[in-house]
Amino acid sequence: MNHDASPAATPNKPGRRGLSRVLAAAGYSWSGLKQAWQCEAAFREEVLLLVPLLPAAFWLGQGAVERAILLLSLFAVLVTELLNSAIEAVVDLASPEIHPLAGRAKDMGSAAVFIALLQVLVVWGLLAWQRFA
Repeated sequence: MNHDASPAATPNKPGRRGLSRVLAAAGYSWSGLKQAWQCEAAFREEVLLLVPLLPAAFWLGQGAVERAILLLSLFAVLVTELLNSAIEAVVDLASPEIHPLAGRAKDMGSAAVFIALLQVLVVWGLLAWQRFA
């Protein structure tokens, strides 16, 4: 039995290739970021939180590793918010009426964002404590 018969594994799959594919993907990503900014208040708030914290990461972090950890904790919030918003959009499309599974999916997405925000507090708090205590 051939398990590599999936469309993704097919070498002659139609579509863009090379630089054209990369540019198209970048366009889709930019569109997603614009839509998140336009339609998602939480995303806008988190970006506005990130703006002053970006330079603060370079001030607080002592060395490349600490700065990377500070920055990655911030970007993790944005990534998680984007995924949460995508889940919410799909759930709303699939099930416009109230349903327990739809609520569960949305609540879990919200919980993921909450944990990402807690991660920022822990990472920034620990590094600030190390530097100033």
